[in-house]
Amino acid sequence: MPELDITDKIGYTLLKKGIIDFETLEKSLKLKDSDDNKKNRKNLGQILVSEFGADHDAVFREVANLYAFRELYLADEKIDDPRIAFVKKFVDQLSDQQREMMSMAKMLPFKYDERQTDKLIIIAADPTDRNLPVVARSFNVKKYEICYVRLKELQNLMEKVAPKQNEFLKLLQDEKVNIDEGAGKDDSEVNEDELNAEINKSALVNLFEGALVEAVRRDISDIHIVAAEGNKTNFMFRLDGNLQVWHCQENTVPEAVLAVVKDRTKNVDRFEREMSQDGFIQRVVDGHQLRFRVSIMPIVTTEFKHKFESVVIRVLDDRKVITDLEKLGLQGPARGFFYKAIGKPQGIIILTGPTGSGKSTTLIAALYQVIDPTVNVLTIEEPVEYIIKGARQLKIGPKMSFEQSIRGILRHDPDIVLVGEMRDKITAETAIKLANTGHLVFSTLHTNDAPSAVARLYKMGIEPFLIAYAINIIVAQRLIRTLCKVCKQPIDDGDKEDLLKFGFTEDDLKEHTIYKPNGCDKCNGGWKGRAAIHEALYFTKAIKDIILNAGDKVDENQIREQAAKDGMWTLRRSGMERMKEGMTALEEVLASTVEEE
Repeated sequence: MPELDITDKIGYTLLKKGIIDFETLEKSLKLKDSDDNKKNRKNLGQILVSEFGADHDAVFREVANLYAFRELYLADEKIDDPRIAFVKKFVDQLSDQQREMMSMAKMLPFKYDERQTDKLIIIAADPTDRNLPVVARSFNVKKYEICYVRLKELQNLMEKVAPKQNEFLKLLQDEKVNIDEGAGKDDSEVNEDELNAEINKSALVNLFEGALVEAVRRDISDIHIVAAEGNKTNFMFRLDGNLQVWHCQENTVPEAVLAVVKDRTKNVDRFEREMSQDGFIQRVVDGHQLRFRVSIMPIVTTEFKHKFESVVIRVLDDRKVITDLEKLGLQGPARGFFYKAIGKPQGIIILTGPTGSGKSTTLIAALYQVIDPTVNVLTIEEPVEYIIKGARQLKIGPKMSFEQSIRGILRHDPDIVLVGEMRDKITAETAIKLANTGHLVFSTLHTNDAPSAVARLYKMGIEPFLIAYAINIIVAQRLIRTLCKVCKQPIDDGDKEDLLKFGFTEDDLKEHTIYKPNGCDKCNGGWKGRAAIHEALYFTKAIKDIILNAGDKVDENQIREQAAKDGMWTLRRSGMERMKEGMTALEEVLASTVEEE
C-alpha cells in the first residue's frame, strides 16, 4: 500500500476523529486541487476552516501534531507586565505593513527558549501559514521556533500588545479642526447652512464611523446616540446588557451629529426631526460584511427650542448567529421538551421575553434544526435581522405590509413558518390556523413568563380550544450576565445565609461552589459575556385540559402548578442551576427573575 502524503494524513485523521465528515473532506480536497487555489495556495487545514466552517483549533491542533509543531498552553504561562513588554518590544519595531502581515498570519513573538537563549519562540494559531517565515525574519533573530497555540489565547494576547487601530478614531484624534462654531446659538429653527458647514468638517464623520467599528470589535449589541442640553451628544455602548458611556461629543450642536448619522443611514430623511424613522447601514469591518439597524426618535429636553433626537443602532453580526441548538445551553427538562416540540410535524413553538432577551437567536437556532431542501421555509419579520440560509425571507415594505404578508402566506405553500412576532389577533389567528392545518410555526410574544403567554393569547380573543391544540411549547427566556472565569471568587461564609433564604439547601452548598464577581483587566467589573436561562412550558394533556376548561379567565397559577408537576423549571430555578454551575451570581439571578409564589 502506498504511503499517504501529509495532506491525506491530515484529512484521514480529522475524519477519523469526527472533526469533519466524508462529504466535507471530499469537497475540500477538490477545492485544494482546483485552479483557483493555485493562486491562493491554501492548504487543506486552511480550506476546511475558511470555506467549510470547521473548528479552527480542532483542525490546527491535528495539523500541528502531524507537522511536529510543539503546542504551548498560554494558560500555563505567566502573562505578566514584563512578558507583555517583551512581546511589545518586538512588535513595536515592525513597520505598519509587517505588523498587518503578522496580524493576518495570527502569530506573535513570545519568549526566548530556556535551553537555547538565542532562540526566539514564536506562537501561531496556524503554524503552516506561509507568511510566518517572512514575518519571523523581521524580528532580527538568528534562530526561532514556531509553536502552536489556540486561536482565542493568541487573540487575547494580541489585543494587549497590538490592538487593531480604529482608523476613524485615529483621524479624529489627528483632526486639527475646531468644531465649536455655532455652538452658542439658540435659534428656534436650525440654520441648515451653518449645520452643513459644521458637518463638512470630517471630525464628526470619523467619530460616527469610529463608533461603528469600535462596537463591532468590542462585541457591543447596541449603540445609543442621544442629544443632550448644553450642546452635548452622548455615545453609549450596551455591553453584556448594560449601557456605558463611550464618548461625549461636546461643543457641537446635536443636530449636526444627528445629521451625520442620518446622511450615512439608508431609508431615513435627514430633514425630518419630528417623527420616528427606521433605516439601516451596511459596512465591511475587518473584512466582514455587517448590517446595523437604525431607529431614530424625537425627544424632549429642557431646551424646548431645539429639535433633539435619540438614535439606537443594533449591531447585526451574522458571525454571532447560532445554528447549533446545543450551543444555546438549554438546561434540564427544557432541553428535552424543546427538542420534542420542534420534532413534531405541526404546531406552534412560542418564545417569550422582553426586548433583548435573545428570543430571535433561539428561534433561528431552532429553525436551522428543521430546515432541509425538502421543505418550504418562509419567514415574516419586520425588519429582517439575519439572513437564514435555506429559508425564503419575505420582504416587508410599502407595497406589502406585515398584515398583507400574513394573509398571503397561506397561498404560498409553506411547510414551516417563522412569524417574527404575534403582535395582534390577526397575526395570532393566522399562526394558529397554520399550526392546525399541518404546519410547524415559530413565533415570539412579549410576556414575562410562559404561563402568562397563554393568558395573553386568551385576552387577544383566541378561542381556548385553538390555543390548547395549536401550541406545542412556550419557552420564556432571559439573558443573564456570566462571571469572568479569570477573577471570579467563591462567596464568603457570611453570604451563605442569603443563599439559604433564596432557596438553596445545605446539601446544594456542600456539593457546589457558588461564586461572586470580583473584577480584573479582562472583564467588565467581574462580568464577561451572557448566558440564557429558560422556562419551558410543554403542552401536556393536563395543561390542555386546564385551558379547555378555563371559562372566562385563564388561571395562570393553575397552569404554573401543573407545569411544575410535569417537570418544568421556572426561570428562577434555571438561574439557580447556572449558579451551581459557577456561571453567574446571586445578584444577577435576583435582578433577572421574580420570586416564585
